[in-house]
Amino acid sequence: FCRVDSYGFERPEDFDYASYEAFFSRYLVVLTRRAIKWSKLLKGKNNVQKSLKVKRYIRKGIPNEHRALIWMIVSGAQSNMEQNPGYYHRLLEGEKNDKLVEAIKTDMNRTFPDNVKFRRTADPCLQHTLYNVLVAYGHHNKAVGYCQGMNFIAGYLILITKNEEESFWLLDALIGRILPGMLKTCMV
Repeated sequence: FCRVDSYGFERPEDFDYASYEAFFSRYLVVLTRRAIKWSKLLKGKNNVQKSLKVKRYIRKGIPNEHRALIWMIVSGAQSNMEQNPGYYHRLLEGEKNDKLVEAIKTDMNRTFPDNVKFRRTADPCLQHTLYNVLVAYGHHNKAVGYCQGMNFIAGYLILITKNEEESFWLLDALIGRILPGMLKTCMV
């Protein structure tokens, strides 16, 4: 049995592998059916039009292989990224706010300590990717900057997208448009 799940999280010592396998073997049929429907909907394209059908599909669950793409499209992050080529990298190359950087560095080792991909010993280690996403976002949205908890949101986005720039644009969509008032009180 694998002690680490597909996202890099270690399973606890008392993890019930037998129950998990029994459940997953039944659930795999549902996941396969959904994956086929999503593949037909996308038809090899990297785009989907918002519709009631897409909304229904999303509510039932997006297969892992399509999740990053669908999140990018539906959130508006894909459109923002395409309309601002090179912006993310310019943020990383720009001058850094020392207070922001220090706050982010403080939380690096606290991010998903039970995930092998975020450990300093991992190869590659996602801490550097996480740092980049958070620093870029803090400089992009100075009104919010960085606050505790953003590291977990960004870290999760990195695990799903496996792409640094997409994670930045999804974080921007979440904090800037989808949940705008939520973080106004945690400026750095």
